[in-house]
Amino acid sequence: MKIVPPKPFTFKAGKRAVLLLHGFTGNSADVRMLGRFLEKKGYSSHAPHYKGHGVPPEELVHTGPKDWWQDVINGYEHLKSQGYNEIAVAGLSLGGVFSLKLGYTVPVKGIVPMCAPMYLKSEETLYQGVLEYARQYKQLEGKTPEEIDREMEEFRKTPMNTLKELQELIADVRNNVDMIYAPVFVIQGRLDHMINTDSANIIYNQIESVQKEIKWYEESGHVITLDKEKDQLHEDVYQFLESLDWSK
Repeated sequence: MKIVPPKPFTFKAGKRAVLLLHGFTGNSADVRMLGRFLEKKGYSSHAPHYKGHGVPPEELVHTGPKDWWQDVINGYEHLKSQGYNEIAVAGLSLGGVFSLKLGYTVPVKGIVPMCAPMYLKSEETLYQGVLEYARQYKQLEGKTPEEIDREMEEFRKTPMNTLKELQELIADVRNNVDMIYAPVFVIQGRLDHMINTDSANIIYNQIESVQKEIKWYEESGHVITLDKEKDQLHEDVYQFLESLDWSK
């Protein structure tokens, strides 16, 4: 069985636009259901893919945060080029970190960081996540256990040297969140074991936004957009977007 990798998407609905950002080793499927929900509510959205994501893991190891940030900026500019002048941003995990970075880099109407890490994991822990992603991808490709083991052995010979840059990105954003003044809705799954959940409190407490709220989802883990409380999450994100001061 050959897998069909998810692709970036643009759902056009109303004049209000939302940039949707996936996580590290994730892809647009992370935020697709949220995009479809918002489309029904009259919001347009665009979800880019970061370089090396949604493709064979051998391509991921040669990319890094500078590439991915450029893809985020390109996604923002894509919406601008489509005529959307007011853009909110919502991101999962690393996408949440990027959504905060956008908040002090370009004009945004509102920011929704979901399970966004503010604490650093060791490079080794991050690399274990990359290895897990690589193995799962090969399983989805329908390869035999023997093929997978052989390819994983080769894969390990190419270390991912940009993980230190990923740590530096998170540290840099954490140091700059007090430059955010746009409205923010911080979302965190209580059962998230991938990150230190106190990250949500750091974001909420350090941003300078007058309009800010935080919500804990008691039954959700890290990939909160696909977890059991996703319907409530969709509704909450929509209500936050409705509360923003859109000009149209």
